Amino acid sequence: MQQTFYKYQGTGNDFVMIDNRQQTFNKKDTKHVAFLCDRRFGIGADGLILLENHPEYDFKMVYYNADGNESTMCGNGGRCLVAFAKQLGVIKDKAIFQAIDGLHHASIKDDIVKLQMLDVNTVETHKNHVFLNTGSPHHVQFEKDIAEFDIKTKGAAIRYGEPYNEAGSNVNFVNKQSNTTFRVRTYERGVEDETLSCGTGVTAVAIAMHHLGETDKTQITLNVEGGTLDVSFEVENNTYKNVWLIGPAKLVFKGSI
Repeated sequence: MQQTFYKYQGTGNDFVMIDNRQQTFNKKDTKHVAFLCDRRFGIGADGLILLENHPEYDFKMVYYNADGNESTMCGNGGRCLVAFAKQLGVIKDKAIFQAIDGLHHASIKDDIVKLQMLDVNTVETHKNHVFLNTGSPHHVQFEKDIAEFDIKTKGAAIRYGEPYNEAGSNVNFVNKQSNTTFRVRTYERGVEDETLSCGTGVTAVAIAMHHLGETDKTQITLNVEGGTLDVSFEVENNTYKNVWLIGPAKLVFKGSI
């Protein structure tokens, strides 16, 4: 069976996009999803996203990791899906859509997509790291020599170690560049490797840096391996609200497989 797909990327975090409004895609076939995401035998991507109809909102997002399993929220994937929805004519310049972690508002102008993320009311501070959930779980820790750091080995050790074990966590390594700018490298569970960017990851880093007092700003720039993202938020009664992930989302190519 021929499958039409679209390839999108947001700061190097890339996704296979499929229009599943007619429910033609077999969502139970995890091996097929993994095949499509395979960089040698398939299309190649960090994840696969289905755009589906929703009875109340503009569309529904269904997200799979590269290993073929449906997963928690993906921020860059959500931004790319907004761009995809605009290309399909589902939306014009604004969207409200349902994802696994709830409703998201978004806007798009040219290639820049602003995506509203979950409120965060719990930030766990530990001796050497911070843990929080921004739609997906994230471990955040400082690393001085981030350019030469072995992200895959060190990230995997944390992802599978205590206290995360089998459920796992995404792992973010951070280097402070200024009061408003941080460099981030992320190991993503489900991909089981470093990705060039992680939307929920940079959101977690921005909030963690403010929580730790590393910045007093509420709009923060995150330099990732694939480019630059911005995160803005408001703080009220120890809750991070009105959280927005901002950055480019672009079509790479369209094809059939």
